[in-house]
Formats: sequence, structure tokens, C-alpha cells
Amino acid sequence: MGRVIALISGKGGVGKTSITANLGIALAKRGLSVCLVDADIAMANLSLLLNMQNSPITLHDVLLGEASVQDAIYDGPAGVRFMPSGLSLENYRRVDSERLHAVIESIKQQYDFVLLDCAAGIEKNVIAAISASDEVLLITMPTSPSIADVLKAKITSQRLGSKAIGVIINFVRYEKGEIKKDDIVKMLELPVLATVPYDDEMRKSFMFETASPVMIRRPNAPSAVSIQLAAAKLAGLPVSPEAAHGDGLVSGILNKLRSMFGGKPKQAAAQSGFQ
Repeated sequence: MGRVIALISGKGGVGKTSITANLGIALAKRGLSVCLVDADIAMANLSLLLNMQNSPITLHDVLLGEASVQDAIYDGPAGVRFMPSGLSLENYRRVDSERLHAVIESIKQQYDFVLLDCAAGIEKNVIAAISASDEVLLITMPTSPSIADVLKAKITSQRLGSKAIGVIINFVRYEKGEIKKDDIVKMLELPVLATVPYDDEMRKSFMFETASPVMIRRPNAPSAVSIQLAAAKLAGLPVSPEAAHGDGLVSGILNKLRSMFGGKPKQAAAQSGFQ
């Protein structure tokens, strides 16, 4: 039976959809069967990042009883399977999100991981997604408001019987004033699976004519390396040395050095002191 994990944040704008997409792809690249579900029923965005916004049958149709679950699951990039939510506001008004639990129960035995991309906050649709999951993964930025909101989301998930398993800290700039990783661990009483650095390559995912997750476009980008670290930890698989050092920070430094020294990574590493 697969693990059903809801990715929640409390606060919006923390990059939760990007983390969901890239984490799912990282797991799939490790030979695991993964289904991504856009559980943000009101403001679906995951299909846009995966460039699958024209999928004719969606989770909305399933929740309305107008389509079967299997008809709403598609082949996504890099081997993931994907269940999109509809973009129609008219259908959203008619959807009963409480039926989501039965939908997820019907598919979780088919996959190693089912990842639910949840809406921000703790409103009705988020409650339904958390209730449909066995575990939750918290996504936060290293700022006080973001951590305060994700703590509320953690408490909510515990009350609903879904176990909080860890935290991914996103948009880390390693600047003065950011809340440190060790302090976040103490405040949330959870392990940090990865700290994902602020990365222009991640930001560019939506900026091209055809959207594409960074895990596909630039798998060696600092943000992608960090998410691969989280995927390895989540699946209980070995962590590569590159991902283990600085959660992608060293990789980012090396990439900069490569450009400075004309694409000679060994020479650049030697002069920098990173071996």
C-alpha cells in the first residue's frame, strides 16, 4: 500500500506546488511509482507547471460523479502519473471535496507514493485533503510569519489524524535575519528533509513558453539537488554526496565557479578548496 502524503504550508506563496512537482519527479527517477494529485480544488496550478492544463477529465469530474478515477489520471513527465484539478470555477462551485478521501483510497494501493498538492490555509478543501492523507509534509520559508502559519497547519493535521513527518524549508537565501534550520526544527519539533535555496532556475519554471519543472530542465541546479535530497530521505534511499553537502549550497557554488573558470569544474574546485 502506498504512502499518501499531503504537502501543506498554511501560508501561500511558499512554492508548495513547485516542491510537489519536483519531489514527485525526483521520486519517480529513483524507480518509484508516483501519482501527483492537484488537491487545490479552487485554485489549481499544478497542471500548469506540468504543462498538462488541457487534460479533458479532471478531479472535479470525479468528485462530481461524472467520471471514473482512472479516467482522470494521466501520464506526466519523467514517469509520474498525474490527476489534475479542473480550472472551471463553475464546476468548483458544485464539487464536494469531502469525496476526496474515497478517491484517494481507491488509488493508493497502485503507487508507492501519492502526493497531494494542497491549497494554502486551513479551509474546507485543505481539511479534506489532509483527511485523505496518512502523512503531511510541511513546506515553509525561513521567516516568522511562514513558520507561524505552518505550525497551525501541523496542529490541524494532527487533530485530523494525519502524521506530520518533516519539513522542507524553501526559498533559503542564507541571509542575516532568516530563521536558522536548527531553530525551525525546535519550533516545529520535526526533522528538516531539505533546505532548498532560492534559485533562479526554479523561478524560471513558469516563465518559458512551455512550463517545465526544474527537475527536468536543470536537474543539477541547487534547488533540484536539494529536492533530490528530500526525495532520498523520504524514500529511505541512499543520499548522494553532492546532495548531502549543504543541501545544494555547494552545488550552487560549484556552478558559479564553473562559469567563472570557463567550464573547468575540476580546476575550479581545486582553486576553491571544494574537492
